[in-house]
Amino acid sequence: MLVPGRVFADRDLVEIAAQEKALEQVCNVACLPGIVTASLAMPDIHWGYGFAIGGVAAFGLDDGIISPGGVGYDIACGVRLIRSSLRIRDVRSRVPDLIRELSRTIPAGVGRGGDVRLNHSEMDQLVAGGVPWLITRGYGWPGDVDAIEDGGVFEGAEPALLSTRARERGFSQSGTLGAGNHFIEVQRVERIFDEDAAAAFGIFEDQLCLMVHSGSRGLGHQICTEYVKKMAGAAARAGIKLPDRQLACAPIKSREGEDYYAAMACAVNFARCNRQVMTHMVRQSFEYIFKSSAENLGLDVVYDISHNMARFEEHEVGGERLKLCVHRKGATRSLPAGHPDVPDIYRASGQPVIVPGDMGTASYLLKGTEKALTESFGSTCHGAGRVLGRMAAKKLIQGHELRTRLEGQGITVIAGRPSTLAEEAPEAYKDIDRVVDVCHNAGLSEKVARLTPLGVIKG
Repeated sequence: MLVPGRVFADRDLVEIAAQEKALEQVCNVACLPGIVTASLAMPDIHWGYGFAIGGVAAFGLDDGIISPGGVGYDIACGVRLIRSSLRIRDVRSRVPDLIRELSRTIPAGVGRGGDVRLNHSEMDQLVAGGVPWLITRGYGWPGDVDAIEDGGVFEGAEPALLSTRARERGFSQSGTLGAGNHFIEVQRVERIFDEDAAAAFGIFEDQLCLMVHSGSRGLGHQICTEYVKKMAGAAARAGIKLPDRQLACAPIKSREGEDYYAAMACAVNFARCNRQVMTHMVRQSFEYIFKSSAENLGLDVVYDISHNMARFEEHEVGGERLKLCVHRKGATRSLPAGHPDVPDIYRASGQPVIVPGDMGTASYLLKGTEKALTESFGSTCHGAGRVLGRMAAKKLIQGHELRTRLEGQGITVIAGRPSTLAEEAPEAYKDIDRVVDVCHNAGLSEKVARLTPLGVIKG
């Protein structure tokens, strides 16, 4: 190990991570060239491909590497929170109808395509221009970009680097949910912890909100698949000895490293556009159910944030300001008030941090902190984190029984397959309250609001 491994967790969460060898992955990452300060992990850590999910690692530009395993297969998988002006006590009876309409409008499931189909030219413009380009096509409001990381467009994308297969997998998947842990959830703001931050984010108690969790679909998966293969040779040519072949990587300044970053940027923009098209469909569904315009219903984006990315950032290390390539795999940026990367509308309050939980308990809205910059390269947790693998969950839980239980709690559930529902059961995840408390108490992010589910759509 070139640097130590550092895990933000309580004792029980550390023991869970050790049992599934996620801590071993933290150690392996600490062996990669150019790593700075420490190999980090958040309290939602669990085993992943190469890097643990919940891992954070920063590398120097001159001697460091970039790794597809440090980003993940679902590049720029992330979460978008949409608020409304509605109070649950006034519209509770309409939530099941809303969930059914959302399910009818937004395609969900493995490989599912949607009504938005791109040709080659449109694909190039979308992955290079991001959400601002998409809004010119009528998908969303100009103000949406004010509440998206990087203004909705990640610089450095090179459409020419997209393979034919990556394009084919992405042509019909803009505005689709996918499967696995992806979801659309109608939520109630149950509790406010920070009144000032909540007001800045437009959040109040008993408010109806909606959360979308999805990513770059088949396009991002294909990019990761291709570059894992390409980088196996690149690491060997650079004389890098890998403790795990899943840590395939290349020097940041190599041809393979630069190409991966540019292709990854395409997937980042695709993922944000995917969530943007779904936001457009969400607004249409609300209009149909509540017989009012989306503007009158106050359907504004609170924030859109990705948790599977590598990006160039400046951080202070040992009293020196350095430009680094920060990998976050299952980790969310957590930036304080005044930081230049925080959108203008939140510059005084700090960046909103969205942390989805499981579909039976709660999710959280947090805010970024100054301490996160010094402790974790401006990072915090991204969710509850799995404690059971998908196969183990299906052996333990029956999908139809879970549906009955959730509906008994007043949660409307729509899922493509009972097995998918079982894979995503609350028992398969860590306690979201506990995970968030670790980050809050460690100062990596601060609690603003707790949101509980009223209805959920799974692919």
